[in-house]
Amino acid sequence: MFTGALYLRDAGLASFDAEVVAVEGREVALGRTAFYAIGGGQPHDTGTLSWDGGEAQVVSVAKRGGVIWHTVAEGSSRHRWGPMCGASSTGTGATPSCAPTPPSTCCAASSGTSGPPGHRRQHGTVGRPHGLRVRPVARGFAARVEELVNAELAADRPIEVSFLPRREALADADLIRTKVSLIPEEVAEIRVVDIVGLDKQADGGTHVRSTGEVGRIQVVKTESKGKGNKRIRIEVLP
Repeated sequence: MFTGALYLRDAGLASFDAEVVAVEGREVALGRTAFYAIGGGQPHDTGTLSWDGGEAQVVSVAKRGGVIWHTVAEGSSRHRWGPMCGASSTGTGATPSCAPTPPSTCCAASSGTSGPPGHRRQHGTVGRPHGLRVRPVARGFAARVEELVNAELAADRPIEVSFLPRREALADADLIRTKVSLIPEEVAEIRVVDIVGLDKQADGGTHVRSTGEVGRIQVVKTESKGKGNKRIRIEVLP
């Protein structure tokens, strides 16, 4: 059994139809889904599953093996939402209407918008290569990062998603930089997220359609994360 992940091609998908393929307690598996399953530091989506005669709130989404399981709220008993699978004996399943609600409109987009080439790593934890000395963060560094990030957000760069054969992805110098080679060998097709003209990465998370959708950010804190590592925390402004 395998769940098709619709969010990999269209992270903005707000509703879809799907076939119920399995039910275990309060967990529902669909043939395809736009609900993002928790992982990679990103929270899961929430929303509703509805069908003729009923509706259930999705409170948690997780992936086990190749299957994405949607946990519905307590009180959504099997008896109450069993009609979703009422046709399972015929092998046709049911097709409830599904409406995911992402936890954030810019869930994973800001990670790749930290400035022009040469400044891309300023958003996160910067490691120390072996044998190199690390200088302390210079005064004004956080303000400069904030300025660069907001400039790229204001540029409203389009964000494109594509899929490359593994061999082709491994030959791409930009993707080698993001350690695409560490993706398990059984993954034959690599998902690539391209912030056009700025950054390109092998990435399985959800993204906005352009950097302008994020709005503006501010740097709220810089902190040490151990010897030779610094982290900058940012906040997306309303």
